[in-house]
Amino acid sequence: MADAGGWTTIESDEGLFTSLIETLGVKDTQFEELISLDADTIRSLGSVYGVIFLFKWTREAAGARAEAPLDGTYDPSATDNGVFFAAQTIQNACGTQAILSVILNHDNPPAPLPPIDLGPELRSFKDFTAGFPPELRGEALSNSEAIRTAHNTFARASPFADETARPQDEENGADVYHFIAYTPVNGVLYELDGLQPHPISHGPCDTASFPEKVIEVLQRRIARYPPEETHFNLMAVVQDPRRRAREIGDVETLEREERKRAAWQWENTLRRWNFVGFIGEMMKGVVGMKEGQDASGNAYADWVEAAKKETRKKLEMRR
Repeated sequence: MADAGGWTTIESDEGLFTSLIETLGVKDTQFEELISLDADTIRSLGSVYGVIFLFKWTREAAGARAEAPLDGTYDPSATDNGVFFAAQTIQNACGTQAILSVILNHDNPPAPLPPIDLGPELRSFKDFTAGFPPELRGEALSNSEAIRTAHNTFARASPFADETARPQDEENGADVYHFIAYTPVNGVLYELDGLQPHPISHGPCDTASFPEKVIEVLQRRIARYPPEETHFNLMAVVQDPRRRAREIGDVETLEREERKRAAWQWENTLRRWNFVGFIGEMMKGVVGMKEGQDASGNAYADWVEAAKKETRKKLEMRR
């Protein structure tokens, strides 16, 4: 993984990912967080194009750049057969890269999946890189100003660290997290991981069998980790349910989804702002007020002690 080169870290969040692809011009597609490894849950989401999996990356569990993957088989011919796959050439772009690994492989899927409308920006990018090998596709993605700008728009504001300059690897002892995609393309379940040399085939798979197939693969992958490891996140890429709700007149679903979209918009707005300065000034004002209530300073001390007791009480209740 190379230098970050202007790409910031983004969170694994369904509302963020949905807004990201919409910023890039994708229509009628969204992300749904999955809280259980259950095929029926995936199937209940309707038209599912693939899943994005976030996990704590370790060299042993990932089998990075091994002669053969720990599960499945490398398929060097996949890109010649129309599978969009790009090598990861930059560190913090893996979330957006996993997203595009699903989106760009379903602009013309087999029935019954409806095609994803890529929009002019991603359509132009896919057409431009159509004949590129994975390494050159990865370079093109990393150097795409439009994709990088959309990605960075959703970075969480931080006054303490520059994510573009901070090394994130096993040498400095920090946990490293990585996004990969699983999606059925050309009748095969592919694992698309830009840190691997080729797409990884997990055998025959169509739209109907995808939920069961991908759950089996994910369960085997999670089993490589110690039982106490829980840092995983899974999101499905689905057709926007509002489209179907409008077609059949499902007012309840439409209203629920609109409320969810409004909440996502609010959360994404908050991500763009740094509130540390505001909080600091507010605390200084409160402390000054408390100190001014009593010349001896007892009011301030009593206030601090009461806050400590309340915090301890809440911790005990949680336990």
